[in-house]
Amino acid sequence: MVATPRYVFGPVTSRRLGVSLGVNNVPYKTCSYSCIYCQLGKTTNLTVERRVFYDWRDVVGDVVRAVNEFRGRIDYVTFVPDGEPLLDKNIGLEIRKIKESVYPRVAVITNSSLLHLEDARMDLLEADLVSVKIDAVDENVWRRINRPHPKLSLSSILDGVKEFAKSFRGVLITETMLVDKVNADAAIMERVASFIKLINPAKAYISIPIRPPAEHFARPPSPEKLVEVYEIFRKMLGEGKVELLNTPEPPPPSAHGSPEDWILSTASVHPIRLEHALNSLKAISEDPEELIAKLEAEGKIKIVEYAGSKFIVRCFEKRK
Repeated sequence: MVATPRYVFGPVTSRRLGVSLGVNNVPYKTCSYSCIYCQLGKTTNLTVERRVFYDWRDVVGDVVRAVNEFRGRIDYVTFVPDGEPLLDKNIGLEIRKIKESVYPRVAVITNSSLLHLEDARMDLLEADLVSVKIDAVDENVWRRINRPHPKLSLSSILDGVKEFAKSFRGVLITETMLVDKVNADAAIMERVASFIKLINPAKAYISIPIRPPAEHFARPPSPEKLVEVYEIFRKMLGEGKVELLNTPEPPPPSAHGSPEDWILSTASVHPIRLEHALNSLKAISEDPEELIAKLEAEGKIKIVEYAGSKFIVRCFEKRK
C-alpha cells in the first residue's frame, strides 16, 4: 500500500510555472508575516526563527515519488507551503537532493523577509526560479499590508533582496499584491517599481486578492487603478517585463489518487473554485458533490463565497 504523501500537493496549474507540484515544507501558518490578504487566514505562529520542522528525507521522498507518478507532466517542483518556506533550515539541502533525483526545475515562492540572512540567501542559490514578494518599500505601508514579525526591518530585507539578486543565476521574478486603500496608490507603486528595477527581474507580476483573504477589508483595487499601476510598472521596467495576475488561476489538472486526499491537500494551500474541483474530481469520484458535502459536514472544508464565486477552503482549526 502506497503511503499518502504528507509534504506535497497538487499538481496545480500556475500561470507563472505551468504544471507545479507543491512542496509544503513548513507547518500550517508558521510565517514571518501575517499579510492582510493571505488566502490561508491569519498567521498563528509568527516567527523569524529558522529551524528544522521535518526530516528532509521524508520531504524529498514524497517529492520523488510524486514526480515519478506524474512522469513527464511536472514543470516545476515548487516550495510554496502553508507559511514562509525559508523558515525551514533544511530547504537548501532539500533543493539539492530533489535536483539530484528528479528532472523538474525547482522554484521557491518567498515573502523575502529572511533574505537579509546570508544562510537563507545561500540556500536559495541552487533553485532554478525564485519569486520574491515586494508589496511595499515604505515602512508604514509594509507594516499595514504584511504585518511583519516585530524583529524584522524593511531596510534590511530590501538590502537582502538586492544582495540575493546580484548572486542568483536562476530566474528571478517578483510579485506585488495590490490591496485597495492600502498600497495601490500611484505614488506608493512608483517607489515599488523603482526598487524592482534595481534588481532587474525576468518579470514583475502584479496580483490582486482573487481568493478569500485573511481580512475582509483586503479588497482588490478598481480596474482603473490596476491599469494605472500596470502602466507605472511598464514604463519603469520596460515592455514585456510586467504581467497582471488579476484573473482566477486555471483549473487544476485532473485529480489523482484518493479523492478526499486530493481535495484536502490541494485546498490546504490553494483554495479551489468549487466548479473546478467538481470537474477535476469526475475522473476519480463517482459522486463529487456527495464527497464535498461529506467533507463539509465533517468540518474538514468550508464553502465560501468571494467576488461572486464559490471556493473550497480547508478548515484548519483541528489541524495538529
